Amino acid sequence: MAHKPKKTALYDFHIANSNNVVDFSGFYLPVFYSSIMDEHRAVRNKAALFDVCHMGQLIISGIESEKFVQTVTTNDVSKLSSGQAQYSAICNESGGLIDDIIVYKRKTDYMIVVNASGIEKKYKWLKSVSTKSVQIENISNELSMIAIQGPLSREIIQAGCGFNISKLKFYNFIESIDFLGFNILLSRTGYTGELGFEIYCSNEAVSHIWNSILEDFKSAGVKPAGLGSRDTLRLEMGYLLYGSDMNIKTTPFNAGLGWITNLKKGDFIGRDAMISNKKSLDTVLIYFIMTEKGIPRPGCDIIMRNEVVGYVSSGTISPSLNKGIGIGYIKAEYLGTDKLISIGIRGRNKKGELVNAPFYKKGSLNS
Repeated sequence: MAHKPKKTALYDFHIANSNNVVDFSGFYLPVFYSSIMDEHRAVRNKAALFDVCHMGQLIISGIESEKFVQTVTTNDVSKLSSGQAQYSAICNESGGLIDDIIVYKRKTDYMIVVNASGIEKKYKWLKSVSTKSVQIENISNELSMIAIQGPLSREIIQAGCGFNISKLKFYNFIESIDFLGFNILLSRTGYTGELGFEIYCSNEAVSHIWNSILEDFKSAGVKPAGLGSRDTLRLEMGYLLYGSDMNIKTTPFNAGLGWITNLKKGDFIGRDAMISNKKSLDTVLIYFIMTEKGIPRPGCDIIMRNEVVGYVSSGTISPSLNKGIGIGYIKAEYLGTDKLISIGIRGRNKKGELVNAPFYKKGSLNS
């Protein structure tokens, strides 16, 4: 029997302001409010708010918490100081990606932020590989999370708190700060390629924070944004989406995530399999842009020299470039042989070219 989707703490706002609320990874979320294009441009030029309450938060504590996190993640957490975050992944013994995650090193513990799909399953998996000296807690139902993304985001956050956040660097966070009268964790992270922040707060606080920002900065062009623009924004940056661009059968090296996989840090789950996999990759992730009119969609064939060599995992029309862009996988032996490709779209082969990410290079991320 299928489970009914969960409602985030912002569900009532979505229903009142969007006619396109859908089931996304087991949660009711809006595809858009005004339009995908409008919300995309708001993030690139001003700022927009995203409901990301569907993400999961797992707390790792105990005397061996660092050792445990080091064992279950691919990146090197020993490099983190309190107040720093790290993009990483958790994999099974075969090197297959269970999820891509963000690890937060807090003062006395670690917070691992996981994707919405199968939060409880990931929590149980971590419990199954843990020791008695580590405690793991799933606090996903107790926390809400929103993202404010765009060039105006720092100004918006600054207006709501008395602390100077101008020096907060990318992938750094403040564990406890007052914002609009509520205690929050403020993280300079995001999924858009723009200057942005993510707010972790109580379920009771999130509607007040959300509505206050939208009311106070409406005249500045700040809007709520949905899943549609979140996808076009992340695609323009070449950011991967779990379930589309990677899954349990994908290793970090297949997915171009070798940069978050430290094979020299010591043993961790999946390491031996990854060492072997790295030497003999069968498929590799690629980025491409359409040079002929056409919108690539997941599942479309990637063709080189009249031969199907792979498939599209994510694709869209880029609102910023007004061209089709995509991510996909091709047979490893074809990488470097040719930059010219075709994408099979509705029975016709449309021309494209392999490129490096990001597709969009004018973002305010490093502002």
